[in-house]
Amino acid sequence: MSARHIAVIGAGAWGIALACAQARAGAQVSLWMRRPIPAPDFDRTRTLPRLPDIELPPSVTLTNSFPAEADLTLLTVPLQSLRDIAGRLPGASPLIACCKGVETATGALPLQILAEAQPDRPAAMLSGPNFAVEIARDLPAAATIAAPDLDKARAYCAGLATPSFRLYASDDPIGVQTGAAAKNVIAIGAGIAIGAELGENARAALITRGGVEIARLAEAMGGRAATIAGLSGMGDLILTCTGPGSRNFSLGLALGRGETLEDILSHRTTVAEGVATAPALLALARRHGVAMPIVETVTHLLAGSVDAKRARALLLDRPPTTE
Repeated sequence: MSARHIAVIGAGAWGIALACAQARAGAQVSLWMRRPIPAPDFDRTRTLPRLPDIELPPSVTLTNSFPAEADLTLLTVPLQSLRDIAGRLPGASPLIACCKGVETATGALPLQILAEAQPDRPAAMLSGPNFAVEIARDLPAAATIAAPDLDKARAYCAGLATPSFRLYASDDPIGVQTGAAAKNVIAIGAGIAIGAELGENARAALITRGGVEIARLAEAMGGRAATIAGLSGMGDLILTCTGPGSRNFSLGLALGRGETLEDILSHRTTVAEGVATAPALLALARRHGVAMPIVETVTHLLAGSVDAKRARALLLDRPPTTE
């Protein structure tokens, strides 16, 4: 499959990055943005506020109208907006979810949302350890595209891979989506650990045991634990829990240093999906009978019902178990 026209729905940092990557690979890209196009500034600089240092290639066209025709449509909007926007998309092109999380109102993962919003269109999930600015700068990276049909996943990989962006096909969309959603919650916990000066040992333990929790949930939902050892699981978890550019880690870092969630969010223009995902993910885990003590503790911290000192006790004072 050789895609020539790519529609990218959402002009945040991730949307800009994927638009740049596809344009450099030879595609014509329609980049949809909710806000009015910032002309004439954009005509002069070809930059957008979310990544002000990145100049969009000439083959990227900004639009406020949903593209009716495309070879593939990439959805980079925040997960909580996915249902509304996906339901209004015209055309019949395959939909690639590039957003991570759990819908708070329903507990649905991205592909469940797309199946309900656009039941007649094929869909897949793209996820991996990717910071948007590095993709935009054409630095090397890898990710996974998952669909129930492995041949379709391979075709989407062929249509979207670039010399710098290596894509792997998977037929475990449940595992890939679960890893994508849960890593943001674990990253907040890792940030809290560092912000509260609990040490690198604590962060390493959170990453490792967080991966175990994610694998248990993935299996309970019909996915594969092995998927969580890959790019969309442990790969994304490591990056999000250690990279200084991680929005979820930096939010946790501020919480660990004593700032309130309200104050942190009031000074941000970007979305840390883990905040909305944490309670929804915990509810999903309970629905499937899966214990996720790290996710549960982070959820309590975000709700303000425990502080970092009490969270430490909740995690360390549990009965010993086996690995």
